[in-house]
Amino acid sequence: MHHRHFALSTAIATTVVGLSCSAAIVVGRSQPSLAQTPALPADPVIRVTPNSPQLEQAYTLGGGDRIRIEILRVPQYSGEQEVLVDGSLNLPLVGKIPVEGLTLERASQVLVEAYSAYLRQPIVTVSLVEPRPLKIGIAGEVQRPGAYTLTREGAQFPTLTRAIEIAGGITQSADLRNARIRRPQHSGPDLEIQVDLWSLLKTGDLSADLTLRDGDTIAIPTLTEIDLQEASELAAASFAAKEVPPLNIAVVGEVYRPGTHTLNSSGGAEGLPTVTQALQAAGGIKPLANIRRLQIRRPTRNGSQQIIEVDLWQLLQVGDLSQDLRLQNGDTIVVPIAREIEPSESTQLATASFSAENIRVNIVGEVKQPGGIQIPPNTPLNQALLAAGGFTNRADTDSVELIRLNPDGTISQRTIDLDFSQGLNELNNPALRNADAIVISRSTLASISDTMDTAINPLGKLLTILNFPFRFFGLFGQ
Repeated sequence: MHHRHFALSTAIATTVVGLSCSAAIVVGRSQPSLAQTPALPADPVIRVTPNSPQLEQAYTLGGGDRIRIEILRVPQYSGEQEVLVDGSLNLPLVGKIPVEGLTLERASQVLVEAYSAYLRQPIVTVSLVEPRPLKIGIAGEVQRPGAYTLTREGAQFPTLTRAIEIAGGITQSADLRNARIRRPQHSGPDLEIQVDLWSLLKTGDLSADLTLRDGDTIAIPTLTEIDLQEASELAAASFAAKEVPPLNIAVVGEVYRPGTHTLNSSGGAEGLPTVTQALQAAGGIKPLANIRRLQIRRPTRNGSQQIIEVDLWQLLQVGDLSQDLRLQNGDTIVVPIAREIEPSESTQLATASFSAENIRVNIVGEVKQPGGIQIPPNTPLNQALLAAGGFTNRADTDSVELIRLNPDGTISQRTIDLDFSQGLNELNNPALRNADAIVISRSTLASISDTMDTAINPLGKLLTILNFPFRFFGLFGQ
């Protein structure tokens, strides 16, 4: 029996020594790569990938772990123990034993050495009953960066994507290809693990969804340039935001109600408000809006500002939904003014979902229903005249005056020669804008008639007065 115990103890010791040697070889191999690094940070790290051999490490003990210690044929010293906050075990007979940072195999060897002073050739087995909660930090492009405590769910240890979900999910500016995990080591420099979470989305590569360790710090960097096609895929990721509070968005430029607007989301990241919804909330675009060069100015977690260009004309022409970018809190949408818009484009813009429903123009003079009228954006002048009931029989049907308030604050007035056979065009049938005024004058014949009435009317009154005495005496003569 003693010989069998000695052989088993020798085998365990040989295995542990072998493991220790392997670990020493891995660290030894990493030193040349460190020396070749051009410039080390102030706090040195070893940069590795998820498939690096340095990550193939067994679980290491720490404060809060619950373990079971089995000493063969010594049940009075066996049982469950919890690793104390200082990383030690307080055991009967041997007292305080440090196990912080040790694997289960190494902890077994340490206990064999400790009990060897009291027991003959002890055989000790250490197993994990309940792992401690993990304390991790997460920073960068997540909704709620900070410190978190993660627990095991069944047999599954917390992973990278699980930590991101608990932190509220990624933002729309997250650079998933360059996520980093900084992992402290019990001895030697920290490990910095470079993770490509984009490969998880595209190929289902589970090696990117690393199992976390206590003390890990996760950093999700900011994209330097946003790809509109990829942005929609980010919103559909399992670790995108699940619940998004109302967003405060600013819209400036060629819209009818510029300023800040609060937009509600419907669900998670896939339900985030989009650019066109924000334009609708801002009253719609004006007729001279340059929808090919919209800009979204987005603040990031690192204090910088991203400039994202959106071409809504592509959305109208080919249905490119990637142009209708999902927004996030703090975005500013800038709608520039176009130098010139083709009449055919004006018609399409007027029917776009993000155009204003109506504009108001004033029509005064010789129409049947003068005053302010509501018409769709980019309505041609001819249609506006018909909406006002058409001309009276006194109207000059050859031309009208168009008075317009320009974007720079000036007022322009020009004469439009009417031609009802023309379609929309700037010369004879221009598209109207909000606050335009149209003046319809009297025809030449009506003007002459009114002038003659003005001249004859006083003479008629004088004749009436001179004729009054004769009419008076004629009354009594009867």
